[in-house]
Amino acid sequence: MPTETPQKQDQDSPRLQVVQPGSEGAARALPNAAGPEKSILSSMMQEPTEYIGAAVEEHLSPGHFYIPAHGTLYGILLELYEKGQPIELVSLTQLLKDRNLLDNLGGAAELTTIYTYAPTAAHFDHHLGIVKSKYILRSVISSCTESISKAYDDPEDVQAFLDTVEAKVFSIKEDSEVQGEIKVGELIEGVIEVLEQFMHNERPLEGVSTKYTKLDEMSKGLKPGEMFIIAARPSMGKTSMMMNIVEHVAIDQQIPTLVFSCEMSAQQIVQRLLFSRARYSMANLRPGLQPTKEELSNILEASKHLKDAPLFIDDTPAIPIGDVRAKARRKKRDSDIGLIAVDYLQLMRSQSRQAEGSREREIAEISAGLKALAKELNVPVIVLAQLNRGPEQRGGAPRMSDLRESGSLEQDADLIGLLYRQDYYNNPATDGDESDQDREANQGKAELIIAKNRNGPTGNVELTFLKELMRFETRAPEPHN
Repeated sequence: MPTETPQKQDQDSPRLQVVQPGSEGAARALPNAAGPEKSILSSMMQEPTEYIGAAVEEHLSPGHFYIPAHGTLYGILLELYEKGQPIELVSLTQLLKDRNLLDNLGGAAELTTIYTYAPTAAHFDHHLGIVKSKYILRSVISSCTESISKAYDDPEDVQAFLDTVEAKVFSIKEDSEVQGEIKVGELIEGVIEVLEQFMHNERPLEGVSTKYTKLDEMSKGLKPGEMFIIAARPSMGKTSMMMNIVEHVAIDQQIPTLVFSCEMSAQQIVQRLLFSRARYSMANLRPGLQPTKEELSNILEASKHLKDAPLFIDDTPAIPIGDVRAKARRKKRDSDIGLIAVDYLQLMRSQSRQAEGSREREIAEISAGLKALAKELNVPVIVLAQLNRGPEQRGGAPRMSDLRESGSLEQDADLIGLLYRQDYYNNPATDGDESDQDREANQGKAELIIAKNRNGPTGNVELTFLKELMRFETRAPEPHN
C-alpha cells in the first residue's frame, strides 16, 4: 500500500500542492505522519474497546488521516465499535472485501501489516497527538491557500474578507480543543450553592448576575450567547447603568470583561468607575481638592479593587463591527472574557459596501454582527442604543418602537431595557400641576422597562439614580395605599 502518494482525495483531507518560493515549481508534500497513523490503527484493532473509545473522546474523525485508506479503515472500525460488534482480523478482512474496500487498503496482506504494526500500545496517546497535529497543520495550509486564492481575486469588501480569514483560523483552534471529563468533587460546591439558594427561596441564575435583583429574577442572569440592549434618550444615564453592571461583573465577580467605548475615553471611564465605587461625588473634582480621611481611604480601597479587576477597555472611536469581532475573539482566546459591553451602537460603523448610503442597513448589520458575536464566543453582550424623540413628543415613558434607525434591533436582541427617569423631564416652568413636594418625591426615581425578554417576563425594574455618584441602585417597592 502506497504511503507517500495517496491514491484518491478525501474532502476532509485536502491534497494541495504547495510551491515553495524559489523552488521553480517543486511541490512539497503536506504535513503527514503515515507511521503514527498505522500505529494508532493497529492499537485500535488489537484493543478496540480501550483505544477506539479513546479516539472517540478525542473527537478523531476519518478526515484526520492523511492516507485516505487509513481514514476508510478507521471509519469501518468506528462503525463496528458503535454497533457493539466484535473486531478481529478475519471478520474485518471479510467485511472490507464484501464492501469492495480491501483492494483500496492494499489487500489482506497490508491489513495484516497494519494490525501487527504496533507491538505495544504504550505510545498510542503520543501517536494520536502527532496525527491530530499534522491534521491541524494541513487545515491551516488549506485555509490559508484558499484565502490567498480569494485575495488574488481582489474582493470588494476587504474588511469582511479579513474577518472571514480570521474566523477560519480561529475555528481551527476551537475545533482542536477537547474538553475532558470533570471530577465529581469539583462540581459538588456548585450543587450545594444551588441547594442553598432554593432553601433561601432564591432563584438560581442561568447567567451572569447584574446585581439588580429584579432584573436578575426576570432575565435569570445575562446568559451566554444573548444580546441585552439598554436604550435611552441622551443624558438619561445609560452609560452609568452599563458600567454599574460591568463593575459588578468584573470587580465583584472577577469575570473578565471587555468594554468598547465609542464615546468616552478609557481614562474617563476609569475615573467614573473609581469615584462611583468609592461613592465620592464627581462634583468634588475641582482645584484645591481636599477629601476627608474617610473619603481618601474609600478612594484608595476602590482603586485597589479596580486595579485587580480583569477589566479591559477599548476606546477606539467609531469602531467598525469587524474590528470589534477581531478584538473580541483575541480577548476571548487570551483572557477568556465572560462579558462584552458596547457604548454605544449608533456610534459604531460597518464597512461593507451594502451598508454604504443606508444608515438603516448599516445599523442592521452592526446589530446582527453583535448578536452573531455573542453566539460565536458564547458570552453575553450588553449594547447601549439611542432612542428617538418619541418620549419627549408623547410626554411619557419610552417604547420599544422608539429605538432609532432600525427595527432589526428589536429582532436581534434577546433582552431590551428602556431606561427612564421622570425627573429628567420635570420642568418647573411647564409642570405647573406638580407640587414641589411631588418633584422632590420623584427626584432620583428611575425605571428600566423590560420591553422584550425572549426567555422570561417583561415589566419594570424600579431603580434610584444617584446622580452625584453616577450610580443606579435597586429601589424598594413603594407601599400601596
